[in-house]
Amino acid sequence: MGSFFAGVKAGTLGGILYVGGTSIFNVLLLYALKPDVLNYIRMNYAADCAPGTLSNATISLQDCFASVVALDVPLTAFEAFFVVLTFAGLFGIFYDSLPGGSPTVKGEAFAAMTATTLFAFNSLGFFFDLPSVVASAVFLVAWTVILGYLLGRLYRRYSRPVSIESQDPSLLKVVVDGRNLTGKTRTFALTSSHRLRADLADDASFREWVVTGGLTVEDTRSFDTVVEVNGEGSLKGIVTRKY
Repeated sequence: MGSFFAGVKAGTLGGILYVGGTSIFNVLLLYALKPDVLNYIRMNYAADCAPGTLSNATISLQDCFASVVALDVPLTAFEAFFVVLTFAGLFGIFYDSLPGGSPTVKGEAFAAMTATTLFAFNSLGFFFDLPSVVASAVFLVAWTVILGYLLGRLYRRYSRPVSIESQDPSLLKVVVDGRNLTGKTRTFALTSSHRLRADLADDASFREWVVTGGLTVEDTRSFDTVVEVNGEGSLKGIVTRKY
């Protein structure tokens, strides 16, 4: 498990760039291939759009084209942004369990899943002929790679790894936010606070918490306290046997 909030923060910045860049590309592509777009509208939306003025058509082809640019592109971008945020949050939650050693590799995997979902729900652009499909495919592959890089790097910026240990795991287990994380390294959102508890065996007596790096424990002598993450570090529970 990783940090949902760090994932969302990474997804907010990465998503704005990804969705904004995709929207700009879509608008430029629509104008670059405008004759083909108008023909596509004429062939597929004849009941609503036709050549001429408002007197002989529901709305003109030009008005239909303007509606796509002014309404459909922003609506698609709005929907896509929330999909990116959702996947970014999931990326944060599952970050520590994802295969791959570097943040970039992990980010690329989730970016690919994000783009696949957006494509399945027709939220990546407008594919109306072969040139539009080819141009969009080339752009979106490159843009998705950039999104993956940003997700990984921004997540790393907004989180810090913490090594969690016990002096004797048979006597003391370290529980953070209700999860036994003894002997594991997990990422937490930067400047976040978490409930810290020592789960003790019957014949064990808690002594103290020992922290290094950017970690601060509210009460190092209490078996149930709060740890603040302001940087990378390690946390260790010290325990003695009663008898």
